[in-house]
Formats: sequence, structure tokens, C-alpha cells
Amino acid sequence: MREYALALIAGYLLDLLLGDPSWLYHPVRVIGAYIGFLEKKLRARGGNLRKSALFLTASTVLSTMAAAALPLCLLRLWGRLPLFIGMALLDWMGLAVRSMAVEAKGVYQALDKGVEAARRQVARIVGRDTQRLTEEEIIKAAVETVAENTTDGVISPMLYAALGGPVLLWGVKASSTLDSMVGYMDEKYRDIGWSSARLDDVLNFVPARLTAGLMVCAAWFSRLDARGALRIVRRDHANHKSPNCAWSEAATAGALGIQLGGTHEYFGKPVEKPTIGDNRRAAERADILRANRLLYWTAGLMAALIGILALL
Repeated sequence: MREYALALIAGYLLDLLLGDPSWLYHPVRVIGAYIGFLEKKLRARGGNLRKSALFLTASTVLSTMAAAALPLCLLRLWGRLPLFIGMALLDWMGLAVRSMAVEAKGVYQALDKGVEAARRQVARIVGRDTQRLTEEEIIKAAVETVAENTTDGVISPMLYAALGGPVLLWGVKASSTLDSMVGYMDEKYRDIGWSSARLDDVLNFVPARLTAGLMVCAAWFSRLDARGALRIVRRDHANHKSPNCAWSEAATAGALGIQLGGTHEYFGKPVEKPTIGDNRRAAERADILRANRLLYWTAGLMAALIGILALL
């Protein structure tokens, strides 16, 4: 585990420095292309889509893990240093701290150009319909996405990378990509995406709760409302259809003193969700930057925790 942990710390530092360079064709895009191709083929074949869902889920996760394992096996033949570098690079590409913060800050900056520009920008990072969002709804959408992705794109990959190295990290990334593409419970995806959604729920069960705890601590370090974060986590952690999403959203809502959740539109249809947090004030543009600050501190605390455990 120590070798995995040290490679992860190196990958985390690379992510803070470089993010996701625009010139790099990110592996998640390859995974997404595979999912889109296979989903189309399975639908065209017909038959029981719930059984096809199992094949879609298993083949995506296992082939991704195999693709991550192959270069590491080759690097192992060259020695420990090349292997360590390879693991660090794969961990770097599997984390999304800086890239998430940059995308959210892009929404903050786009608001200066008007609501239409901000709607286009926030559409890059959310799954909901954005055409009719108000400025406050755009801000909340960005904040919620940063909160949710602190679990999916940061803490969960870090945890699994520390436990099982880049191969396990990329298995989790494949599961997360599946969930974001087909893991919806509407009529179109209910059958083809059920197993992807369930796997993502299982894999993120522990990370979601770990993220909430780290966020409460991060709220204190970042001079936000740590007591409020803890209170809202304890009260509203179940206010979501997902067993995991509300944990980090509740911590963020409590730390910022705003209300998240509620009804949103997906694919032209309203989806009612419980609210999370207290409606103490309207969300403001600076809340996006505060959410980013919470993201960075949460990731930093996770990295520090892993580093300490690795050295014991």
C-alpha cells in the first residue's frame, strides 16, 4: 500500500500543477466512446436490456482495468522507478481536482458576460437542462457539481488508488463514467443503466461519507461554517434519490449557508428532489469560489491522511 500511496501523492501534486492539459486526449473520453458504441450495439441487437446492462457494465470496467494494468506490467519489467512513474501518471490522469475547479471558475467568470454565457458554461459540467436557469440557479448548479465531484472525481479515486493502485482507480473511473452516461432511472436508461447505477452506488458508499467528514474539517480550515456543515450533514445526508450524493452536497450547503437541491429539469422533464441545507440567504457568485476552496482543502486533507497512513 505504501508504494500505491506515494504514487498517488505524486499524481495528486501533478494534478494540482497541471490539471488536465488541453493537448492530452483524456482516457475518460476513450471510455465514454466505448460506452456509447457498445450501448448502441446492445440496443440494436434487442433482447433483454437488463441483461445487456450487466455486460455493458462488466465489460467497460474490466477492459478499463486491463488497459491500466498492461502498461504497468511492462514498466515493472524495467524496474521500480519506471513503474512508480507510470503509476503516478495514471493516478494524475484519474484525478480531477484542478480541472473541476477550473471549470467551476469558468462559470463564475462567464457570469460577468451575462446569463446566456453562464448557461453555456455550466452546461459543460452538469447533466441537467440549463436553457432556462436563472443566475442563482446557475450558481447553485456549479456549487452542487463541485460538491458531488469532490466525491466522484477526487476522494473516491484517491481512496481506491491508495488501496489498489491505478488499476483499481481506473475501474472506479469507468464505473463513474458509466453512471454519468447511462445511470439514469428515466424510461430511456432504466434498463440499460441499472447495473451501472448500482455499481456506482456501492463503490461510492464509503467515499461519500468520508468526503462529508473531510469537508466538515475543510470548512474549518477554509474559514467557512464547519458547525453548519456538520449540522446539515447530520440532518440532510439522506435528502437525495442517490444514497451517496447528498453527503457532500449537505456538507457544502452547510458550510456556505445556502440551500441546494430542489426541482431541476433533465431531458425536458422536471425531476423533483428534496432540498439540502437552510435557505438563509440567496446564493451569490462568490459561493462558486468558496466551493472551490472547500474542494482544494478536502483533497489536501485526504492526501495528507493517505500520506500519514502510508508512513506509519
